Amino acid sequence: MTQRSRRLLVALHVVLAASGCAALIYEVVWFQLLSFAIGASAISLGVLLATFLGGLCGGSLLLPRLVPHARSPLKVYALLELGIGVFGLLTLMAIPAIGSLYLLTAGAGLADLILRLVVAAVCLLPPTLLMGATLPALARHVEPTRDGAAWLGGFYAANTAGAVVGALLAGFYLLRAFDVAVATYVAATMNFGLAALAWVLAEKAHRRSDASRSAPAEPGASRIAVAQSSAQWPIYVTTALSGLTALSCEVLWTRHLSLLLGGTVYTFALIAGVFLFGLGIGSAAGARLGRPELGH
Repeated sequence: MTQRSRRLLVALHVVLAASGCAALIYEVVWFQLLSFAIGASAISLGVLLATFLGGLCGGSLLLPRLVPHARSPLKVYALLELGIGVFGLLTLMAIPAIGSLYLLTAGAGLADLILRLVVAAVCLLPPTLLMGATLPALARHVEPTRDGAAWLGGFYAANTAGAVVGALLAGFYLLRAFDVAVATYVAATMNFGLAALAWVLAEKAHRRSDASRSAPAEPGASRIAVAQSSAQWPIYVTTALSGLTALSCEVLWTRHLSLLLGGTVYTFALIAGVFLFGLGIGSAAGARLGRPELGH
């Protein structure tokens, strides 16, 4: 890896940190808006998290199927951030409008739960699908080697660290000192700024990208690809079960601490920040341990 490529990867850590910050500002804002629209309960929190994370999952799955690998990763990322900002602004208006329709038709039991899911899905899936595609888009800059895997761990850690800042910033400053509109404008401005920055970086990296395509792959790349294809399903299943238990714990902890601290947006932001802080530490440690120079 050239020094120039390494500098670009370091810059992408900053980009992903800012992207994570904007995403969690949105999540806290949406929690507040949905609390008014469909109620502030453990069920509503579960609906929010299921829709938010379902959108992230869908976006990461759809990106490689819809966007050719030959497209510039940074330009794809720029378009994704632009779309997130646009949908973020639209969601600010959509949740209250759709929430008013929910109040007219709300009932009880399974039908009410399904209706809450529909409200959350209509409002949140468009931006969260784009959010889920951002990290995979930038991950295309990383080669499928052990060192590349360590860089991916660093990407995730940076994104999570930014998310911690975004959760606390939204919950304890933007919503306390201002309102959901100002918080949304801040997040959207970050999206638009990141889109412009990524596009500029893409133009600067164009010649370097052309040179890297003609360069031979690292010796271990093909072996890693074969290993990934033969062992991918156990990894997927294990990761899915890990995510299931982790998010179940988050919902339960939020429910219990809400009884102690109050069911407010402050409690949600605090739990989200602490939860993500732990994830960030773990991913950073994993990325560090995955460096080839530390593996001996």
